[in-house]
Amino acid sequence: MDTRAYQPTDREALIALWEKVFPDDPPHNKPAQMIEAKAKVDGLMFVAEDEGRLIGAIMAGYDGHRGWLYEVAVEPEFCRKGVGTKLVKHAVRQLQAIGCVKVNLQVTSTNSQVVDFYTSVGFVVEDRISMGRLL
Repeated sequence: MDTRAYQPTDREALIALWEKVFPDDPPHNKPAQMIEAKAKVDGLMFVAEDEGRLIGAIMAGYDGHRGWLYEVAVEPEFCRKGVGTKLVKHAVRQLQAIGCVKVNLQVTSTNSQVVDFYTSVGFVVEDRISMGRLL
């Protein structure tokens, strides 16, 4: 398994993966829109590949102060085989290389079972209230 930067040729496979792993995402998180918008900003999307097949992906962000992880997805048949760990560590290294000193992520309340995974790769639960606003 290899991790690498997202390439435009990964688009259809990435859309399919995100739609499979996040079937209930709200309309503003449609994969095709997110990919196009993110590609215009920076190169902080990464994929995991196994024998030429896209099996995982992660999107990261950096605002010059803090980094963020978004949309960490792994093909179900590859879960618990180190793919997610490798993707998170790869993204964190890339963020650190551009000067990031802290990485954040959010977990939806309906996906709380992933908290143990993120704890295993060094994240801690912080006392925060998350707020957002759609535009």
